[in-house]
Amino acid sequence: MLNSHLSVTGILASSLFLCGAAALPLSAQDTATAAQQEITFTSWTGPYMRSQMLGFVRPYEEANDVRVHVEHYNGGISEIRDQVESANVVWDVVDLTQADSLRACEEGLLEDLSGITLPAGKDGTPFQEDFVPGALSDCGVGVIEWATAFAYAETAFSDNPPQSIGDFFDTETYPGARAIRNDPTVIMEWALMADGVVREDVYPTLETAEGVAQALGVMDAIKPGLQVWSTGREPVRLLNAGDVVMSSIWATTGAAAAEEEGASFVIVFDGRVLELDLFGIPKGSLNKEAALEFIRFASSSESLANMVGYLPNGPTRKSSMALLSDETLAKIPNSPAYADNLSIVSDADWWSQNHGRLEEVFQQWLTTNDQQGPAGTTR
Repeated sequence: MLNSHLSVTGILASSLFLCGAAALPLSAQDTATAAQQEITFTSWTGPYMRSQMLGFVRPYEEANDVRVHVEHYNGGISEIRDQVESANVVWDVVDLTQADSLRACEEGLLEDLSGITLPAGKDGTPFQEDFVPGALSDCGVGVIEWATAFAYAETAFSDNPPQSIGDFFDTETYPGARAIRNDPTVIMEWALMADGVVREDVYPTLETAEGVAQALGVMDAIKPGLQVWSTGREPVRLLNAGDVVMSSIWATTGAAAAEEEGASFVIVFDGRVLELDLFGIPKGSLNKEAALEFIRFASSSESLANMVGYLPNGPTRKSSMALLSDETLAKIPNSPAYADNLSIVSDADWWSQNHGRLEEVFQQWLTTNDQQGPAGTTR
């Protein structure tokens, strides 16, 4: 009996030990291995996110057996800063404007990607030579070139439609309410260009108090009835509803919306402001290696071409251009078809240093306008 009792006791003890072991947390190595099976990708919502989901997120999941959690945000770097400063980084890859990417990198909020190795272009071009200028930085890998243009309600000016950026501010020839994005970028460049400042002098002019006053003076013409938009689809709704006769608009979102049933606006590419978006990895990501693999896949010639096929942004790889259809090539904002239209490349480095100063000035200018739109930004 004693031996039987000991035997049963031993079995019970072993069972309890095994149950306890099963309840213990995973080791650091096991946790890291499990974490590498999923990453969180954060980007802008709407048609742009859809193009990314279909262009490379779902294909990446299928090819690599990795779960990609997708979240959206409203731009800026405050959420990344909060995560990094609290040591609670939950995003692994973030889609950033070039100016935000530079600001976040300077603040030490992003992982160093200067030594990243990317696949060569589809045509064999080394990746260092394949990306457009500015698309490879210390903390970012570029994915798209996009633009802000302006659009007008087709029924408002059917006889004498606006054609230049100067017309956007000409409320005598083209009367009616305007809409602009709730941000100083683009509108301040436009104001100076409309006032005769050449592209090369726009940012040096905005360096001065006199230049800022000049831009605001031009902008005063559109203040009566001004609407301020936040989401990429909002100017589409304002134009189609007849609430405004002209609005700044993200060119690719507008181009897609202009083909929808019931659309009644026309996009003007003169004066468009070209910008880049780049992928970055928040500092302290628990899944850095998996995030790097995702970026390598998403920034390949084929992935960028696939994405652009769903929404006509410009790919940042030159080799991707050869993979686009003639129809898509004709729509992208950096298309050769628009080479004759006056445009300006946004100086992301300049904005990364000056956005805070001009944001304060811009918001002060808006305070006398009683018809502001909602805050926030999604693309």
